[in-house]
Order: sequence, then structure tokens, then C-alpha cells
Amino acid sequence: MENNFFLQAIVYLAAAVICVPIAKKIGLSSILGYLFSGIIIGPFVLGFIGSEGQDLMHFAEFGVVMMLFLIGLELDPYKFWKMRRFILGMGSLQVVITSLVIFICCSIIFDWNWQTALTISLALALSSTAIVLQTLKEKGLSQTSVGRSSFAVLLFQDIAVIPILAIIPLLVSGSNVIPDDDIHHSLISNLDGWLQTLIVIGTIVSIYFLGKYMIVPLLHIVAKTRLQELFTASALLLVLSVSYLIQLVGLSPALGAFMAGVVLANSEFRHELEGDIAPFKGLLLGLFFIGVGASINFKLIIDNPAFILIFGFILTMIKFFVFLGIGKLYKKRIDQNFLFAIGLSQAGEFGFVIMSFSMQLNIIPNMLANQIMAIIAISMISTPFLLLINERLIDPFFGIKEKNTNTYDEINENNDVIIAGFGNFGSTIARLLKSNRIPATILDMDSDRVDSLRKMGFKVYYGDATRLELLKAAGCENAKLFIAAIDNPTANLIVIELLQKHFPHLKILARARNRNDAFELVDMGLDSIYRENLYSAVHLGVDALVFMGHRRYSATRQGQHFIKHDEEAIFRLAKKRHDKKAFMISALEEIEMQEQLFKTDLFNQIVPEDHAWESDNLKKDNLQ
Repeated sequence: MENNFFLQAIVYLAAAVICVPIAKKIGLSSILGYLFSGIIIGPFVLGFIGSEGQDLMHFAEFGVVMMLFLIGLELDPYKFWKMRRFILGMGSLQVVITSLVIFICCSIIFDWNWQTALTISLALALSSTAIVLQTLKEKGLSQTSVGRSSFAVLLFQDIAVIPILAIIPLLVSGSNVIPDDDIHHSLISNLDGWLQTLIVIGTIVSIYFLGKYMIVPLLHIVAKTRLQELFTASALLLVLSVSYLIQLVGLSPALGAFMAGVVLANSEFRHELEGDIAPFKGLLLGLFFIGVGASINFKLIIDNPAFILIFGFILTMIKFFVFLGIGKLYKKRIDQNFLFAIGLSQAGEFGFVIMSFSMQLNIIPNMLANQIMAIIAISMISTPFLLLINERLIDPFFGIKEKNTNTYDEINENNDVIIAGFGNFGSTIARLLKSNRIPATILDMDSDRVDSLRKMGFKVYYGDATRLELLKAAGCENAKLFIAAIDNPTANLIVIELLQKHFPHLKILARARNRNDAFELVDMGLDSIYRENLYSAVHLGVDALVFMGHRRYSATRQGQHFIKHDEEAIFRLAKKRHDKKAFMISALEEIEMQEQLFKTDLFNQIVPEDHAWESDNLKKDNLQ
């Protein structure tokens, strides 16, 4: 196909728009949709884009650069220090053990020289940050024990890339690989290995100090212009400049973007940059996955399928058992440990970076490096399938088995109130009920959180509330009230659907994160919906009114009226939410009606001088 940027962009986006909804419709991850769309339009299937896969990753390179910039931007030092035990402990154990096992296998089985074996083992020890974090987000597992542990390991791996790329040039002097004049050389590629390493380390250190003492002050000057587009352009200039500088010394531009993000992570511009770039994050990640799918060299796989497929299988098994052992060492429950091990068992995008860098330095022959990159791509594609197999076939059996063998999970009480979900939202409800001597049966599927809460004195039962047998065991047949407070909105909907079908007598109070979640609950026929961001926002608004001169009684009254009207409006707007034009008109009418009601209320207060809620006025009266 003609090498035209706009034509290729149309093909990329059209493939994504067609394939991703199909993948979601049949219950697969959006990542798989992007990967398959890349395979279909790539040079080895339909051939709509790319020339033997060489120009495909260039199209997605900017997506990778921006993805790594956002990862670096999210590297909060406070969070890093808080999770240091998991980041340094689990992360270092995984990288060292996995690299050592792969190195020994490559040296013994394939008889590769130690430089080649070491480089490949370091590249394959890393997992895919993009795939794992996106999958955890889609499944609502980011804030669970599995999500936190996975983030800790991936964060260590991302940081470990810097010393890995700094060490690789040292291997050049001992390599017996014949140089290839066709391979692109960096500005320092002709220097000695030790000197290259010093220059690379010096460049990285220089970027940090230049960013801290020059770039951040420059952003202050740009911010004073109050031109948002200029500020965003300055941030992009920083990312691209650092990426280009890193590329000049032979490293990946993606690593430069990561460094730029780290430089700005401590600045006051962090959240503003995240807000500017976040809307593009999903699309850029999608382009990256399309590029990965399109770059798989099927001709190379067909020519030597045994080596690539068997190597990929062995790699997955090695990483799976390493992660399984680490999870066991950190006392993870078997169901969460399986999810943790399977989710991180693939190779990652940094493997492409290390392989490309190694080819530039002539440490690894081109054919072998391309085979390893094919193995990396296949392992990345297999991850969503492995997670699906775990979710459908493995997790139910192991979860049930562990629940039956754990005496803590035998529910031996029948209370009138049942709470599903004991995170920040559910725990607040439970504490309020407990303080008023109302017992509740509490269910939560995060086994690590359950163990921690039991040690704190809470009686919490481990189990998945989306299972009918658990709801029966919890006493839903005799209970009066069920509070659906699960963090994952999809799981909440499943639980409510089960309750309405099998326990129609049960009164349900449901948590909703926002209006869209509330609309879903309205469609299911619920009339008791509680949006977690509504009441705290109104409470803050009441305090703002008091600060600006309103009496506490009047402000609180207005806040209660606002909540009542907004909750009633949800039911009216839900009927029109699928008609965008009618919804917008109705929403504007609701706002106008609300403002009019508040004006009327202000002019018709029954006791205009009532200061009963004003503690300051009460103190004055007592003093008099």
C-alpha cells in the first residue's frame, strides 16, 4: 500500500474501531482487539500497511514514548517509599531469579556465549507494563492486593531498564559478533564499551539535573502566559528533546520519555500534565498494541515454529513459577497468587528496546534478535488469553477449594444486614452500623484485605458476592437489607441482578460511583442509589457557602434540598439518556428548575433569624 501517513492513520483507526468492539462483545480484553487488528492489517496477513514490518513500529513509536512519559510522571516518591518493601523486595527477586534461570537454560541448552545469553535473559525477565496495567484497570483490580503487587514489580522493572541499558555496552568488548555496517550506529557506538557506559550514565544524570534546575523554572515562565496550548507544547518539547538526546547516545527514545516524566513527577505541574495528556493515553496505547500485532513476523515463525513456540512456552512457564514462588513467599492466597503469576508471565515492550539496542551494538545476531522479538510479541498476545482461562477455568475451582478448607470462611451468623465490599466505602457504612449496635454480615473478595481486617478485629468473610451459593450462605433468604458497596461497578451490577432474581424480598441499597453508574442501577429498577461523589461534594459546597457568609442552617438546608432534587432528577434523566439531544435539553431544564427552587427557598424561610446551628452564636448567648 502507498506509504502515506494519512492513509495509514485511517487504516489503523478503522481497524481499531472494528476489532475492539468485537473483542469486547465476545468478552475479551480491548488489548486483544488492538493486537488482532494489528495482525490483520499488518504486512503478513492483509498487507494494508507496512513493508515487511519495518515501518510499523515507527508509527506507534510516539505512542510508546508518551506512554512511558506518563509512567514516569506517575512515579510519586511518596508512593514509592510507602511500597518500598514490595518494589525492592518482590521486584528485585523477580528480575534476578528470572534472569538467572533463563541465562542458565540458554547457556546449557543452546550453548550461546555468555554475552548473548545474559542480554536475552535480561530482556525476557521484564513484563509488559502496558498490558498488565491496562488489564488490571479493565477488570477493576488496580486497587486490590494483586494490583498493588503487580504495580510494584512493574515499577521496579521500569526503573531496572536504566542500569540494564547502561550495562549492555560493557558486553561489546567480549562479543565475537561480526559487525554489520547496515546497522544504525549512535554517536558513541565507535567508542570503547566502558566509555560508552560512562557517557550513558552521565547523560541520564545530566537530564535529571537539567530538568530540575532549568526545565521546571522554564515551565513556570510558560505557565504565567496562561496559554494552555503553549504549556502543553512546552511539555511535549521537553519529552521529544530528552527522547532525541537519549537516542543520540544509543538508547531508546522511550527511555528518554520515562526520564522526562520522572523529572516532572515532583513538580507542581504533574497533575496538569496528566490532565492534558490523559485523554490521548488510551488511543496511544491502542496504537502501540496495533504496532506490536502488526510487527509479528509470521514468516519467521513459519520458518522455525518449533524454536519460537517452544521457547515462548518455556519462557511463560519459567516466569509463572518464579512469580508463583514470590507470591507464596509474600503469603498471598492461592487464587490471588495465580492471578498475580499469570498476569506477569509475559515478556514486555522493553524487550523490544533491549533487543534493538543489542543489535546496534552487534551483541546478538540479527536473525536471533528477530526471533526473540517474535517470542516477546507472541507472549504478550497470549497474556489476555491466559487471564481468560484463569478467570473461567482455574480461579473458580481454586477459589472454592480454598474457601471450603478455610474455617474463617464458614459463615456462622444470620444478620438482618449484609454488606458486600469492605473497601473505603463499605467500611464506613459498617462502622456506622456497628456504633449503633446493628450487626452486619460483611463479604469481600480481596483475601489479603480480609486477613488484615480480621487482625484489626473486624469479622469479614472471604468470598465472591457474585456467586449465588455464597449469597445463600450469607443468609440472604432471611436478611432484610443488602448493601452493595463493591468497588467494581460491573461486579455490583451482577450482584444486584442475582439478588433481584433469587431474593426479591430483600431491600437493596446500592453504591454508584457517578451518574452513569446510577443510570445503570435505575434501569435495573433500583430506587435507593447512593453516588459516592455527590454527598462529599455537597458537604464541601455547604462549607463553602458558610465561609462566604451564609448561615450554617441556611447552607445545610440548601445542601439537603440540592441532594433531594438531584436524586429525583436522576430518575427523570435516566429515561432520556440514550437520546443525546433530549438528554441535554432535559439536563438544562433540571438545572434551571433547581436554581428557581433555591431562589424561592431563600425568600421563604420560616425562621429567617434562626441561628440554632451556629455554634459561635450559641457561645455568645451563653456568655451573655
